[in-house]
Amino acid sequence: MKIPNGHEIIQLFEQFSPKSYAMEGDKIGLQVGRLNKPCKRVMIALDVLESVVDEAIKEQVDLIIAHHPIIYRPLGAIVTDQPAGRLIEKLIKNDIAVYAAHTNLDVAAGGVNDMLANALGLEKTDILVPTYKEELRKLVVFVPADHAESIREALGASGAGFIGNYSHCSFSQSGTGRFQAEEEATPFIGESGGLELVSEERIETIYPVRIEKKVLTAMFKAHPYEEVAYDLYPLYNKGESLGLGRIGYLPEAMTLEQFARHTKEKLESGGVRVVGDLTRSVKKVAVLGGDGNKYWQDAKRRGADVYVTGDFYYHTAHDADAEGLAIVDPGHNVEKIMKNGTAAVLKEKATQQKYDVTFISSTTPTDPFQFV
Repeated sequence: MKIPNGHEIIQLFEQFSPKSYAMEGDKIGLQVGRLNKPCKRVMIALDVLESVVDEAIKEQVDLIIAHHPIIYRPLGAIVTDQPAGRLIEKLIKNDIAVYAAHTNLDVAAGGVNDMLANALGLEKTDILVPTYKEELRKLVVFVPADHAESIREALGASGAGFIGNYSHCSFSQSGTGRFQAEEEATPFIGESGGLELVSEERIETIYPVRIEKKVLTAMFKAHPYEEVAYDLYPLYNKGESLGLGRIGYLPEAMTLEQFARHTKEKLESGGVRVVGDLTRSVKKVAVLGGDGNKYWQDAKRRGADVYVTGDFYYHTAHDADAEGLAIVDPGHNVEKIMKNGTAAVLKEKATQQKYDVTFISSTTPTDPFQFV
């Protein structure tokens, strides 16, 4: 087992939630500390408050991966007898790095909004507000026929060849490869100076651009040739559509009051605010973690009966009610669902890499609101 450094942990995380998914201008990435150090213990947190940092110090954490950025507004100064400065001082003195994954984790497949939709029991879910389409490329590589299967397997394992719900997709065609090795070459097949004819396969597959380095590394590692012949083609067809929020269906219709109680229970909220007739029936549900005020009209256009989101504004609630869209606001803090969900994803990925690292979820409450 290998103890990974911070860069290796973040590489695992960004396989799941790459920076490219984030909304423009979002404050994501490494915000405090360094990643070029061993990371034996990693904490997943919703917010990085001083109480969370105290918990991290007690738990001997090396890295905090947080959903809400610790530095969202520019800091004019770091004054260590003020709350913000004291927080950063504690992190630096204890060599605890902080990495923020905000809207990229909201958008990611299996990220915050999927976690919320799953907790509510939604079925047949779709993206509520598309924000990102993956760019695809095609790889064509030429390989000796007796190595073709190992190349196909390496490419599939690297993430290439995913089309919808199918993996390891590729096309192969047999042919004859020709080459002449110069004196400085050390050919895998044949001798220097002579023209070689080799039975080869042309293998074609596709991959999202964000994993290109991983795919090409796997190809080079598995390929027997000293010089690999391959081509890369940009594609007009687009990959997976990603975005903010989810929309789907309850298994059975509920009254709005029943659904509000269901939301409170499943998202472990101290209370919910509700807009709409409590006796009305709801079945099609839109959900968007965090502050979703800007997107209620998207929920309405998509035919949602009810929209679940946090921090809903007074006058915006009037507008939604007038348009016939029910609102259930369980608060911003329900995004805490990301702590256990993200820790589970990273634990699985680290186990596959045989990394000796422990992932823990912060248990410190960070909701500033109380219900009395």
